[in-house]
Amino acid sequence: LHRRNFDRGGLSMAPFRTTRYGRGPRCAAVVLDEERRRVGRGQCGLRVRRAHIIVQAREDASVIYRPDPKADGHVTREERYLRMPRMIPGTRTLRAIAATLAATALVTLCAPSDRSAASPLNAADGRADGRITDGGVTAVGVTVHRATTHDVSAPLTALTPSAHEDDSAAEHARATPTVMRTSAGAEDVEQRVPGTRPGAALVASFDGLGIGFVGPQGTANLRNPSDNTLAVGRDHIVQIVNSRMAIFTKQGRQFATTGKVLYGPVETRNVFRDFGGPCADRNNGDAVARYDQLADRWLIVMPIFSRVPIRPNEPSVGRSGEPARRSQPGQARQPGYATPLYQPPLPPPAAPTPPVATPPATPPVATPPATPPATAPGRPAEQGSYAMCYAVSIGPDPFGSYYRYEFIRPLFPDYPRPALWPDGYYVATSTGDEVIQKHACVVERAKMLRGLDATEQCVIIDGVNFLNNADLDGTQLPPVGAPNIMLAAGGTQLKNDLDDDGIYAWTYHVDWNDPSKTRVDGPVKIPVAPYHYLCGGQLTSCVPQPGTERRLDAQGDKIMARVVYRRIGRQESIVAVHSVNTSAGGGGVRWYEFRLDGRRAVRLRQQGTYAPDGLYRWMASPAMDGQGNIGIGYSFGGTPHFAGQRFAGRLAADPTGTLSLRETTLVDGEAAQTTTLRWEDYSQTAVDPSDDCTIWYVGDYLKQGATSYSSRIGAFRMPGCGGSR
Repeated sequence: LHRRNFDRGGLSMAPFRTTRYGRGPRCAAVVLDEERRRVGRGQCGLRVRRAHIIVQAREDASVIYRPDPKADGHVTREERYLRMPRMIPGTRTLRAIAATLAATALVTLCAPSDRSAASPLNAADGRADGRITDGGVTAVGVTVHRATTHDVSAPLTALTPSAHEDDSAAEHARATPTVMRTSAGAEDVEQRVPGTRPGAALVASFDGLGIGFVGPQGTANLRNPSDNTLAVGRDHIVQIVNSRMAIFTKQGRQFATTGKVLYGPVETRNVFRDFGGPCADRNNGDAVARYDQLADRWLIVMPIFSRVPIRPNEPSVGRSGEPARRSQPGQARQPGYATPLYQPPLPPPAAPTPPVATPPATPPVATPPATPPATAPGRPAEQGSYAMCYAVSIGPDPFGSYYRYEFIRPLFPDYPRPALWPDGYYVATSTGDEVIQKHACVVERAKMLRGLDATEQCVIIDGVNFLNNADLDGTQLPPVGAPNIMLAAGGTQLKNDLDDDGIYAWTYHVDWNDPSKTRVDGPVKIPVAPYHYLCGGQLTSCVPQPGTERRLDAQGDKIMARVVYRRIGRQESIVAVHSVNTSAGGGGVRWYEFRLDGRRAVRLRQQGTYAPDGLYRWMASPAMDGQGNIGIGYSFGGTPHFAGQRFAGRLAADPTGTLSLRETTLVDGEAAQTTTLRWEDYSQTAVDPSDDCTIWYVGDYLKQGATSYSSRIGAFRMPGCGGSR
């Protein structure tokens, strides 16, 4: 759709997709442009008739827009009272709508409700505007198109809304709770009683970014979900929550205490200041922090979700099955000189409260209001590619200088999960929520550490769930030349396939000299106990909360960050987790330890579902310490408990399939989240490089009386870990 203006309601019809279909007597739709900004919202039902669209403006009424054969370029409006469907379809459904209209003129528009959010008016494409005549009110904005393509969609029940829009405004209608069921045989690996050993010791705990956070640069309003990431160095802790960053002290050689805020909240793009291009110009969410313990360096990865202007070296999209491609560098002569972390000026001190003025005896003469400035014309949507931004510090000080890189990505780079491997930093991304496709990339770590002209290689993989690369814990390396391993859960939510009995593995071997020799092999199915996605997958109404009918999302369709690789002597282990339905009607953490055999095949060593009651444990993140002990942090909730954070684990010699350590509470929730079902999207663990056994974890909770989240950062030690903070 081309940008057009609607004076009625001010809705800008930029290139868009409708996301989050509602349920209940009314439905809500959010209209977003390519830069993922909300440009409007309406509450409506949608019914397609030949050559016209019916848009439900109220629960009992609809508005019909159709081409007027007597007036070229005009559209007539009539209102009818009838009962309409309750669901707004997503992008894939709109493609199906296009199929029914392929041979006819298609008029597409949305009538915003009285509560619609107005957007800037835009008319930048230069074509003649159609007009809607509505009782004397004329609205510019209808464009008539022929369908450019058409197909037959999957069943409506299989079409899933977008996973990464901040769409809380579209959730006025309460979603129906998901019917909980389990796969046959899943209960065989459930751990239905708590561990009997003492829990891991909580040796540090403090609030991170979120409600109540105050740092040197003040406070920040943060989006939901939080997209929480955490990196731990020898003397510092770096946290990124969506698009904001903070740095804290860590007790040890340099600081006497843990958790003092040294920096933040600042925009994540600060690390790319003066670098040029979209990395410096556009602050983006989903950024991730990682500490490279092999080199004592900090890694910051930030995707660019909005398209940039077309460049002379614009890459083609590519296809699955093609050889690996080198990504085009985004900046000439990158990385250039290493640049210190930008220090934003501190906010000015609060001004003293002025004394109350005595009102004058005679009221002053009112001055006419100033003429408001004219609204600048809207900027047309960019048509170029996306980008991925990398920053690597030159040493262990996060305030030091960084080498910065930008690589052009022709595919949408959603949900990046950076992983450390000796031959590269691996970053798999999702190319969209309406396609079953992943973009598996790796950037040249050795050259980045030296500030040289590094390259990035990527392959496209179709028909795969969310991919996570193995992320190396500790300092013992895999055998020289060993390929990285990627894991994914089975099933496909877009096809309503929510059960599986396998985890799927790929190997990724990169050849930096010749991309044609880079290989991604797989998938290979690793048989595991059957499982069913917790509450049916992502963006579902899942975890109940006290005092509200609002439930929280569980992201049950994917393996969560991180997939952990740990080598201890000749033993090579991989630990992974995801969220599943339990036989008690709640949610459990399904966890696995895999081992690599002599042929480097991935074999299941042990598995379990931690479900000691009928409550909910979900959105976990695992780690393995230097002794082979496994620790897992996760969200905990379900009525009568508000959502909070807990941690459980096992010792290396304990009986297989059990988390033998009792739960340790990091933080209890104090209030329900009622503004949106979105919860975290992911959390993260990190193993302390100072002792290789303290496990750090970050997750969200709500303070009493709060309407949005705070984050809590904690450090846990298993029995036998002496450690130092």
